[in-house]
Amino acid sequence: MEKEIIQRIQQGDEKAFAKLYHLYAEYALRVAMAVTKSRANAADAVQETFIRVYDHIDRFDLTKDFKPWFYRILLNECNRLMKKQGKMVAMSDYIDDQVRIANVDHHAFEQYEELYKAIEKLKDIHRIPIVLKYLKGFSDEEIAQILDLNVNTVKSRLFKARNKLTKIIEKMKERGVGNG
Repeated sequence: MEKEIIQRIQQGDEKAFAKLYHLYAEYALRVAMAVTKSRANAADAVQETFIRVYDHIDRFDLTKDFKPWFYRILLNECNRLMKKQGKMVAMSDYIDDQVRIANVDHHAFEQYEELYKAIEKLKDIHRIPIVLKYLKGFSDEEIAQILDLNVNTVKSRLFKARNKLTKIIEKMKERGVGNG
C-alpha cells in the first residue's frame, strides 16, 4: 500500500501525499518528541520532514523500504533543530497525555516517569536507539537503516544503553529520585 501511495505522489497526486501524511504524522510526532524532548521542536521537525519528503520523493527508490528513509529524514531534522536551539526541555514534561490520563495506578506511573528520567540522562548515541527500539517498536534492522549504521553497531549501542540505564536507575533509587 505504501509503495502505491509513493508512486502516486511521484506522479504528482497531492491527495496521495495527504494520505501519506495521515499515515505517518502522529507516529512521527511521537518519535520526534522522544528525540527532541520538546513538543514545539517535535512539531517543527515533523513539518520540515514532510516538506523534505515532498521535495525529494522523486529521488526515493521504490525498491527500498520507505519507513527507514522517512525516519532518517525525521531524525536529521530533529538533530538540526536541537543544534540550532541549543536548549533542551525535560522529556518527563512531555510524557504522552494518554499515559497521564489513562487509569494507571500511581506506582505504574512513577515507574514510567522514572524510566523517562533515566532515558533522558543518556547521550544521544544511546538514547535514540533505545527510544526507537523500546518506545517506538522499530526492529534492529530498521534502526540501522534509520541511523545509517551497521546492525551490529545498533545491537552494541542498545546493549550499552541498557547497561547504562540499569546503572542510572540504580543510582536514582539510591538517591530516592522518582520514588514519590
